[in-house]
Amino acid sequence: MEKIMKKSRILSVAVGAAVALGFSAGALATDGYQLIGIGQYAVGMAGAVVAAPDDPLSAAMSNPAGLALLTPQAAFSAEIFNPVRKTNLGNGEVGSHSNVYGIPAIGWVAPAFAKNWVFGGGVYGTSGLGVNYLQNLPSNPQMPYGGYAQAYSSITFMQMAPSVAWKVNDRLAVGASLNIAAEQGSFQQTLSEYAPVIVGSGPNGPVTQVAPVTGGLNLSTPSWAYGVGATLGVLYKVNDMVTLGATYKSPVMFTPMTWQGGAQSLGQNGPFGAAGQYSGHLNYPQQVALGLAIRPIPQWLISVEGQWINWRATMNSFTIYGPWSTGSYVQLPMHWSNQWVANIGTQYDVNSWLQVRGGYTYGSNPISNANTGNNLLFPAVVQNAITVGATQKLGMGWKLTEAYMHEFANTITGPVGTAPFGPQAPSATLSENSFGLQVGYDF
Repeated sequence: MEKIMKKSRILSVAVGAAVALGFSAGALATDGYQLIGIGQYAVGMAGAVVAAPDDPLSAAMSNPAGLALLTPQAAFSAEIFNPVRKTNLGNGEVGSHSNVYGIPAIGWVAPAFAKNWVFGGGVYGTSGLGVNYLQNLPSNPQMPYGGYAQAYSSITFMQMAPSVAWKVNDRLAVGASLNIAAEQGSFQQTLSEYAPVIVGSGPNGPVTQVAPVTGGLNLSTPSWAYGVGATLGVLYKVNDMVTLGATYKSPVMFTPMTWQGGAQSLGQNGPFGAAGQYSGHLNYPQQVALGLAIRPIPQWLISVEGQWINWRATMNSFTIYGPWSTGSYVQLPMHWSNQWVANIGTQYDVNSWLQVRGGYTYGSNPISNANTGNNLLFPAVVQNAITVGATQKLGMGWKLTEAYMHEFANTITGPVGTAPFGPQAPSATLSENSFGLQVGYDF
């Protein structure tokens, strides 16, 4: 078993599963592990809403300045999400379990303490990649009885964003959100080898039984951490045809997650950890978004947006503090790059009660092929998505919004010899689908 573990490259900690209002998700429509849009209007526009927010969710979550342009209203969104994840841990491709999730979100806006000021916000889930792999390993000279590998990750991420916005004049609006977040994480990468184990003694000597002997990294007891950050947004109406939008989201800085764990092993020649308390920080990155919304005619909207997400600052490595044999901490490499995202969405008002929309988004892959083996627990590799959606105004202040999203499958493959469990090249594949329904009410 030690010879097998010597070849192991401990996978990066998986950061992802989203949650809102107590419902967790294992993978979401993502740029890295960030949602492309919050609420079904934003999803239908492929996330291109920084310059064109249109409901409390798209405003509070993407550009709080947009709240200043909305009438008092509330919205509830519910989404069914289907990610398909596959990996090769070194001995053939396997799929992840639990591929259907629910994603709810709530947003609102109402008058505040002075003229042209409003208060709003939302409670929602972001992020999205948790996996659950089990791979049987064949017998070999180093492992005569065979064995199995387990790779598991889960992060629950909850965020609420109380927001204020001010309509400065007919052209300019500004807004700010306080991002209050909580996350719960657990992860595991272990190898279990079937081996003879002495279970007693008999007249002819020791009595043995073939049983699994497990080693690796196992921090699978969930732990909560809490963080805070802020979003600043601005909207400027150049004229009746053109609107500009911009936002800056600060990092969300979290308290450490802590785990009570047993003995840990990072390979034969790597550090070993005694049973005890382990901890680590998983912060959320800063980002900037710029948008342009154009109405060639009053009933037709075209919105484009560019984003920069500073993944390198938070996902270059994950430091685990604990009673390690080599010191007080070890670092697990992930080596994410910063990400550039381009979104385009369009909406057309068919008549007084029906709007239709669609969009496309592209995000550069923050994980390189060379780092596939470091990120098999976290395959945040999708790049291209298309979306469609519609809104029906039902009367009496009610409206219904639907959206469908498809992220095309993408695969990354690492060099031979870098897989954690076996001789084959490591790989990670991810594709995603979602369908959501949102109910809104204008007060």
